[in-house]
Amino acid sequence: MARLAVLGAGVMGTAILTALVEAGAFGAADVRAATLDEASQRHLADEVGVRVVAARQAVVGADVVVVAVKPGEVGALLEQVRDELPEDALLISVAAGVTLDTLESHLPEGTAVVRVMPNTPALIREGMLAMTPGKECRRSQVERARELLGHLGSVVEVPEKQQDAVTGLSGSGPAYVFAFADALVEAGVVQGLPRPVATELAVQTLYGAAALLRRSGDHPAILRERVTSPGGTTAAGLRVLDAAGLRSAVVDAVEAATERSRELGA
Repeated sequence: MARLAVLGAGVMGTAILTALVEAGAFGAADVRAATLDEASQRHLADEVGVRVVAARQAVVGADVVVVAVKPGEVGALLEQVRDELPEDALLISVAAGVTLDTLESHLPEGTAVVRVMPNTPALIREGMLAMTPGKECRRSQVERARELLGHLGSVVEVPEKQQDAVTGLSGSGPAYVFAFADALVEAGVVQGLPRPVATELAVQTLYGAAALLRRSGDHPAILRERVTSPGGTTAAGLRVLDAAGLRSAVVDAVEAATERSRELGA
């Protein structure tokens, strides 16, 4: 069996580990996790059934190593494990803003590295994951990474120069959606709806609209036009959103998050 090592079993690291085990990509007995969080240690050992060990021990004999620690901890972690890392291991990093150059500089020459930006819907296998392979990755390793990441949602390959924009759009995007959902709920309450009813209406409306957008394959503007009758209720509501600058606010939000990603990477 192939061996998996997950270094940093926080929310995202645990989500990746659990998804890969549940999908049968790795057997629980062939997974090693490294985390300092005691609650995570108990969860992984008792509920997922994987061994929790020190980082250096975790990577010994591993075919795939997932790095899921905080960005500022990556360099020290890689220096700690580099001498134990198998020569042909594939290293997948989900540390936001950490560049391929930075990752490769802390690893033995020739190590195959893939940089990935996931988002939180990966927790329910509906994530958006953007991957960038390093210069040492063979095509078979790129496809292996795509296959594994596919167990967490949709996967797209992008050049590294686009990773900060990916972070600003899809990495931070769920928070924008949650903020909009919260505003919809509050709007319903203001109009007299009970909060549980307003919440159900808002959540299902967002879910249904996203599903329709994905399945139809139509541009969002086309779907917006189809639901907007001349002089109707939707037209009245959209007029207010346009006047409030919704579109420009979203563009500005993605720009700000993208710039922050660049700062973190530096």
